Amino acid sequence: MKRLVSENVWWVGKIDWELKKFHGSEYSTHKGSSYNAYLIREEKTVLVDSVWLPFAKEFVDNLEAEVGLANIDFIVQNHAEIDHSGGLPELLSRRPGLPIYCTANAVKSLKGLHHQDWNFRVVKSGDSVDIGNGKKLVFVEAPMLHWPDSMFTYIAGGAVLFPNDAFGQHYASEFMFNDLVDQDELWAECIKYYANILTPFASLVTKKIEEVVGMNLPVEVIAPSHGIIWRKDPLQIVKKYAEWAADYQEDRITVFYDSMWDGTRKLAEGIAQGISEASPSTSVVVRNAAKTDKNDVITDVFRSKAVLAGSPTVNRGILNAMAGIMEEISGLRFKGKKAAAFGCYGWSGESPKLLSESLVKAGFELVDDGFKCLWEPDAAAVEAAREYGRLFAKRLV
Repeated sequence: MKRLVSENVWWVGKIDWELKKFHGSEYSTHKGSSYNAYLIREEKTVLVDSVWLPFAKEFVDNLEAEVGLANIDFIVQNHAEIDHSGGLPELLSRRPGLPIYCTANAVKSLKGLHHQDWNFRVVKSGDSVDIGNGKKLVFVEAPMLHWPDSMFTYIAGGAVLFPNDAFGQHYASEFMFNDLVDQDELWAECIKYYANILTPFASLVTKKIEEVVGMNLPVEVIAPSHGIIWRKDPLQIVKKYAEWAADYQEDRITVFYDSMWDGTRKLAEGIAQGISEASPSTSVVVRNAAKTDKNDVITDVFRSKAVLAGSPTVNRGILNAMAGIMEEISGLRFKGKKAAAFGCYGWSGESPKLLSESLVKAGFELVDDGFKCLWEPDAAAVEAAREYGRLFAKRLV
């Protein structure tokens, strides 16, 4: 079913209500998602991106029924990942030879993913294609936002920007537009998307925003490849990206941990209580990494000015949930955040040291050597954890 986005621009994608995991099992999609493809109908009819592979036949059948495949003049492929290019094999089996406008890196990606030598038309920043009625498509390369092949496409004369994976979110809704959906839900999914996917490319985000804004192009609609389309004050999401890319942090501290017999949990809660006592205005969140969605924990870390990571010592190491999330955090390369480690132990007690090393590797500034407790925390140990939390908060000032 197509939906009108702007003058002569239609949404022709797929809402995926059932999606709960994305990128394999790496990203949680509590609110589902959508694969946003668009059809521009001027003198030329242009398809911008497609859908994920499982929905390819449905997608192409819909195009045939609503538009007629013979009426499509060419495809713009802003990004080659399967969730955006999955419909191409089905479409091009029915319309062989249809031109695909994309970057040189996208050609490599599309050939590597689909093993087809299609009719590629390589474009670079500043290139354009006339689509009639006084309008043209202008291409802007956006490497590493978030793949090397990514680009933006802008309708000059139509004021619509198609940024593919930038400015999107995993959020399924029949309302589809930013002024119609629950604002708290929308922004929660936006910051989660940025924190978990785009954080490593913050410097590139800043550079690309400065480049695009510097072009002084009128933008009435931002139509990303996932989730909600921005039509009311569309540049608000661009401003948010600029803010998030600038070593973002709130007056917030995240305590995340795993625990075998609740000892490290007691320390986590004691430390959190001490922080709140010393700094009542600071938002403190406590997350069990083994029981809380990891992408939600990472979003909490992104929002925080400091974190505390905890694990008991097991086999001279740390628990699996903490090892896994620390590996993810290391790859995201957060900046400008402080940290410390804590944990219980029975024999050797290496976990705070190991966690501290992981935090440093991930780019955090250590506040101190951390806090550890021998055996199960008693009342005195919990009070010591509270005092440690108070001191930790004061050291951040």
